[in-house]
Amino acid sequence: MAKAPVLTPQSDDFPRWYQDLITKAELADNGPVRGTMVIRPYGYGLWERMQQELDARIKAAGAQNAYFPLFIPQSYLTREAEHVEGFAPELAVVTHGGGKELDEPLVVRPTSETIINDYFAKWVQSYRDLPLLINQWANVVRWEMRPRVFLRTTEFLWQEGHTAHATQEEARDYAAHIHREVYADFMVNVLGIDVLLGRKTPRERFAGAINTLTLEGMMGDGKALQMGTSHELGTNFARAFHTRYLSKEGQQEFVWQTSWGASTRMIGGLIMSHGDDDGLRVPPRLAAVQVVVMAIKGDESVAAVHEIGDRLRAVGVRVQVDDRIDTPFGRRAVDWELKGVPVRVEVGPRDLAAGTAMLVRRIAGGKEPVHIDTLAARVPALLDEDQAVLLRQSRERRESRTSDVTVIEDAAQAALAGGWARIPWSVLGQDGEAALAERGVSVRCLITEDGSVPAEDDAPGTLAVVGRAY
Repeated sequence: MAKAPVLTPQSDDFPRWYQDLITKAELADNGPVRGTMVIRPYGYGLWERMQQELDARIKAAGAQNAYFPLFIPQSYLTREAEHVEGFAPELAVVTHGGGKELDEPLVVRPTSETIINDYFAKWVQSYRDLPLLINQWANVVRWEMRPRVFLRTTEFLWQEGHTAHATQEEARDYAAHIHREVYADFMVNVLGIDVLLGRKTPRERFAGAINTLTLEGMMGDGKALQMGTSHELGTNFARAFHTRYLSKEGQQEFVWQTSWGASTRMIGGLIMSHGDDDGLRVPPRLAAVQVVVMAIKGDESVAAVHEIGDRLRAVGVRVQVDDRIDTPFGRRAVDWELKGVPVRVEVGPRDLAAGTAMLVRRIAGGKEPVHIDTLAARVPALLDEDQAVLLRQSRERRESRTSDVTVIEDAAQAALAGGWARIPWSVLGQDGEAALAERGVSVRCLITEDGSVPAEDDAPGTLAVVGRAY
C-alpha cells in the first residue's frame, strides 16, 4: 500500500497544500478569534529576517523608526473623506473602556496616515523641517471576511512608512525610490521572487492616494499576490490636517506626502512562490537557518556535528545543530525538509569513519558525500547557487504563464486558466476593468511596453497586466 503524502499535492488542491504546509512546517496556527493567527517561532524567525533586511534598506533611504498609538480617535479618519470611505468596512471600533462608554469611539489602527499627520502638523513648521521621513513597525487590524493565514488576517504585522516633502517632485521621487531600491531590491535579491513593478489603476489605488506603485508576484498556481505598495498621497492628508510649512520665500505651503508598506503577507508569498510538494524552500539569503547539521546516531556523531557547526559559523553561515539522536533520524529529516532549510549536513558513524558527511540540497535537489574538511569552503557557494535557482524559477514561471492579447475576452480566459495577460490599457479601459472584476479578474498593475512604470495611467503604450489575485 502506497504511503500517504505528508502534504496534499499542489496539483490536487493548492489551497489545501498551502494550509497543510503552514501547519506541518510549524509556521503558524489559527488564533482564537476568527481571522487572527499565532505565528510560531520558525515562522516568526522568517519575519525577523524580513524585518532586518527591510529595516536596513529603509534606514539607508533616510527614514527613522518611530511608534504611534494603536488607538485612533474615530474623528481623525473622517477628516479625509476618501480614506474613511475606503477603510470603513474593515474597521474595528472600541466603544467601551474601563467599564464605561467612551466619549468618542476609538478605531483600532487599520493604517496610520491620520494619526501620524496629526503629529506631522505639529512637527513641521519650516522648510528646514523637511523632508520628514518616518517608519513604523507595528500591528494593524482590518476586519477580514475571508481570512487566510498570512495572506488575509484580521490582525497582521507590517511596516508603514510616512513622509512629508516640500514639493510634489520630491514626494514622487521618494515613493519611487522606496518602490525600487527598498521593496524591489529586497523581494528580488533576498526573497528570490521576480516581482513585477507597476502602477495601480484608479480603481485599485490606495484610499486617499493620487498614485499607488505596486509589486506583484506570480504564485505557484498562477495567481497574483500584491507584495507591497508605495503611495503618493499628494496634499490630501496635508489639507485635512493642516500640515503646512513656511517656504524659503516666506509662503505657507502644504507638504506633499508618501506612505508605503509591506507586511507578513510576504511570508504567504514566500510559501506560494517557492514551496513544493515536499514543503517550503527558503531562499538562503533570507533563511534564519541556512544549514542544519544533523547527527544520525552515536555519541561521536554528536560531537562531530557541533564541530562542523562551529566551522560553518566561522565563515558566516547561519547554522542549527540537530543532535536529537533520541528522535528517529527519518522523522527529523522530513521535518527539516518541510521547513525548507536550504542545506542539510548529515553525519553518522560510517560517515565519520570515512571522514565525510552527506550533503543534502533542498532547493537544487540531490545529495552527495563531501569530505568534512571541505564543507566550510564549499557551502557558501552552494547557497549562492540555490538563491539564483529560486529567482530563475520565479522569473521563468511568470514569463511562461504571461500572454499578450488584444481582446478583453482573451485576457479573461488567460487569467481564469491560471496565468496573466498583458493587454493595451487603451483597449481595456475602466469599463473593461469593471467587466473583468465581475468575473473575479483584476488589473494587477499598469506597465509600459518595455516593462517600466508609466508616469500616467493613460500614457501612450501603457499595458494592463490582468490576472486573478489573492
